[in-house]
Amino acid sequence: MDLVRLNLQMRSLFSTLLLARAAFAQTSSQQVPVDDSVRIHEFYGLASQIQDQIRPNWSQVLAALLLVTPGEEFLTHHLAPPKDFKGVGDGFYARPRQFATNLLATFPAFGPPSLIVIGEPKNTSSKTSTPWLITLMHKHFHQLQNAQPGYFQAVQDLGLSRGDTTGMWMLNYPFPYEKPEVAHSFANLRDLLLIAVTEPDKGKVANLAKQYVQERKKFFAQLSSDDKKYFNFQLWQEGIARYTQIKAAEAAAQYQPTAEYAALFDFELFTTYAAKAKTETLNEIKEADLREWKRTVVYSFGAAEGLLLDRLNPKWKDEYFKHPLSMDSFFEN
Repeated sequence: MDLVRLNLQMRSLFSTLLLARAAFAQTSSQQVPVDDSVRIHEFYGLASQIQDQIRPNWSQVLAALLLVTPGEEFLTHHLAPPKDFKGVGDGFYARPRQFATNLLATFPAFGPPSLIVIGEPKNTSSKTSTPWLITLMHKHFHQLQNAQPGYFQAVQDLGLSRGDTTGMWMLNYPFPYEKPEVAHSFANLRDLLLIAVTEPDKGKVANLAKQYVQERKKFFAQLSSDDKKYFNFQLWQEGIARYTQIKAAEAAAQYQPTAEYAALFDFELFTTYAAKAKTETLNEIKEADLREWKRTVVYSFGAAEGLLLDRLNPKWKDEYFKHPLSMDSFFEN
């Protein structure tokens, strides 16, 4: 009887250990992966140092962020986490994954204000930590855009949604990317822009800019009213966000990373990345093909327009939010 009792006790103990291990596994899976936690904390440290250098009062905009991992989503810096999120410590809230792990987006996922929704570096186009952090600055700039008074109403007033209430029209609008004359005109415009941006002789930039402005007017003149509004909106929103991403990379060159961040396996010095961020975008625009790339051409193209404006009038950014959803006013004179 003692042996039987001992066996029963051992089984009970073993069952208890299995349950405890399962409970621990469930709890541990709700924790932010260590490397991701380091990256996110580094982002907030970096942003606090450089954002107001790039845009005055940018720090007043909350940088709410949702990290998407294969199993869970982790929310931080959000004033009112939805009820399906549970606190897991260190300012994070978790729920089972719902968004795609490769997502890179900023939108009011839980209602305004807008939220950065982003996958881990390895699952996004960033691939490694430092480009991922600078991409977060791009997404954070969208939060600044979205926070401008009347932004969402102004976007609605463009009249381009055609009944779509999800916001997907911003990606799927039927712009005539493959129309031969539009694609050809864009290619000419692209080449002139690249020449003007990279011209080493400052004395020649003004004349090159005049040629560019003339060709820009020709390009937009062949578009319908809605097509023109859509392309201008994309240049204003995504193009200048990429431009700001370059400026963030350059400003980050003065940032001293934490020891925890520097210890990551894919660590890259901010000074190293800053030296190539602009070049990567200019190399991208060289290959930009409207027919094949479609909407994604606006990132490098719009960024290059921002870089050209820097050469013509460094104070142009002071007027950026005064002329929402279009870059036309900056190329009228």
